[in-house]
Amino acid sequence: MEVFYKIVDLQNRLFEARKASKKIGLVPTMGALHEGHASLVRRSVEENDVTVVSVFVNPTQFNDKNDLKNYPRNLKADCTLLESCGADFVFAPEVDEMYPTPDERHFEYPPVSTVMEGAHRPGHFNGVCQVVSRLFYIVRPDRAYFGEKDWQQIAVIKAMVRHLQLPVQIVECPIVRDSDGLARSSRNTLLAPDERAIAPNIYKVLKESIDYARNHTLKETHQYVVDSINAIEGLDVEYFAIVDGNTLQDVDDWSASPYIVGCITVYCGKTPIRLIDHIRYKS
Repeated sequence: MEVFYKIVDLQNRLFEARKASKKIGLVPTMGALHEGHASLVRRSVEENDVTVVSVFVNPTQFNDKNDLKNYPRNLKADCTLLESCGADFVFAPEVDEMYPTPDERHFEYPPVSTVMEGAHRPGHFNGVCQVVSRLFYIVRPDRAYFGEKDWQQIAVIKAMVRHLQLPVQIVECPIVRDSDGLARSSRNTLLAPDERAIAPNIYKVLKESIDYARNHTLKETHQYVVDSINAIEGLDVEYFAIVDGNTLQDVDDWSASPYIVGCITVYCGKTPIRLIDHIRYKS
């Protein structure tokens, strides 16, 4: 496995692979890698000749400077994991390598980019599109792999790919959870032991709400989830949205769409740490 810090060095190696007609897979990450990331890398290794993993904490997608400052970073541990998964190239640039000048491009794809995370984290998806589009231009992958935990992000990236007419296939990969149900996330490393102990209740309530929804209205189910999670000391729901799985617009009745998803963001602990998850009610 080779590690690159400069765009030109990575591109020179990828030119050789492309010249040999090799398929290239890209797994964009912000580091602090875990089994969820590993599952993406292994799938890329299975489906492509060359797998590139980017490790870059992208400043333009953070609307909270403290969140950016505290985001976990450990490139050495990341590289150890990636080598064990069979990754070929790691791209770990510094900020001034990715952004030699300020990125003034603006991306907005309503309605998918303006609701939920888009509404609660202004500028977040614009930053995501800035960095992902740059990675696509640098690597020119045939396929790019994203985890379904960041479910709304995938919808936004697909919209960007259509808009920019980029020749890349977006591959969605299932959420990887710990044995207690907590979705694997780099932010989980920031949880204190007592916070980690209560965090699995988020998914526990979401799963329970599937049975609850069979005999209750959508509005009642929404209230059930919010009240149940907020009743647990140390958990505080920022938002819970029950939406059409394609448009990401709110629905007010179970019959309104054949594809309905519940998306939630919860603050956990005193710090607090922001955790996201979702559940499919109809698909």
